[in-house]
Amino acid sequence: MASSTTLTKNWQRPYFTIWFGQLFSILGSILVQFALIWYLTEKTGSATILAMATLVGFVPEIVLGPFVGALVDRWNRRKVLMVSDGSVALITLGLVVLYWLGIVQTWHILTALFLRSVAGTFHFPTFQASTALMVPDEHLARISGVNQAARGALNIVGPPLGALMLAWLPMHLVLMVDIITAALAVFTVSLVTIPQPAQSSTAPVTPRSVLADVSVGIRYVRAWPGLMAVIFMATFLNFLLSPTGALTPLLITKHFNGGAVELGWIESASGLGVVVGGLLLGVWGGFRKKVVTSLLGIVGLGVGILTVGLAPSALFPLALTGMAITGFMNPITNGPLMALMQARVAPEMQGRVFTLMSAGCSAMVPLSMILAGPLSDLLGVRTWFWVSGAGCILMGLLAFTIPAIMTMEEQNTAVLAPASAAASD
Repeated sequence: MASSTTLTKNWQRPYFTIWFGQLFSILGSILVQFALIWYLTEKTGSATILAMATLVGFVPEIVLGPFVGALVDRWNRRKVLMVSDGSVALITLGLVVLYWLGIVQTWHILTALFLRSVAGTFHFPTFQASTALMVPDEHLARISGVNQAARGALNIVGPPLGALMLAWLPMHLVLMVDIITAALAVFTVSLVTIPQPAQSSTAPVTPRSVLADVSVGIRYVRAWPGLMAVIFMATFLNFLLSPTGALTPLLITKHFNGGAVELGWIESASGLGVVVGGLLLGVWGGFRKKVVTSLLGIVGLGVGILTVGLAPSALFPLALTGMAITGFMNPITNGPLMALMQARVAPEMQGRVFTLMSAGCSAMVPLSMILAGPLSDLLGVRTWFWVSGAGCILMGLLAFTIPAIMTMEEQNTAVLAPASAAASD
């Protein structure tokens, strides 16, 4: 793992060089996502098209995720980051040309969103796994907090900035911003050397070897009950929480009798909560046992969501408070959990573990929406907020009684990777 003794004292410089580049790249991606979704909304007015735009963003992660993880664990992580960011720039450049020529069609946009998601499927596990090799273990939780705060701030700034740019500039110039930010990300990565983990397999990259690596990753997770339980919790948490975002506009209009202004307020409250929670985690670092911090965060998420769902129609400020609590608890939940996995999962297995978890979480989105939509239509839009909030509280409290979860930080995982690697030979 990335202990203090194996890292240079000035680890901050190389890590934050990459970090700043990635920050700008994320901002560019938020602007593009906002611009394209708004364009589809104005030009088509079709809920089906918007649903497809959301779906194409999840399909690559669900289908390719486990295989991507195996490749990430084999390939040079610096090159993977550069290629994924560079691919995003090229994909967006294609859209720029289509918009400039005035021949863009809906299928062009859906295809671009799909290809950008493919690049993101490679990018996320690579960056997370690289962080574990560049940051000392004792700072991982703080770094996760800073990352959460930064992303929260970008989610606050990005959409209104995108709206302003769309009002002032033609679409192809708005998209050019993403090309510039992606190029900046490639440049910053090119300046830094990212450590590589020891290879669990030296076999050539073939379909058979990739499948074998995927199997090794699955066995690695299954051999560690605490890790398997945490991945299940993350997946189920995504199942509970994903529909609340999609149902929030309906909650605003049908329950609180509000409009776009109220929706903006409630989204800002969530974003502000994320920033504050991330900054707090960045300074505090969480409790000594990272899993305790995450479990309390899950309970807090439940309290926040339940508050939103229980708020009477005349008490919209109470809903704002609940959403702010939810946003605040997001980094408190995710930051320590991510830091725990970065610190304890073998470096050569992290690509596979992160993509397995990410694929499971992504698969929950359409599944939960299939259930939450009809349930909300039948029993009212607040129903899923009650189910989600109560489910989070119950899951967080029950996890405290599961020894495999509570002791996972003390378990010796060093033997898992060699044993698994041997199984693939």
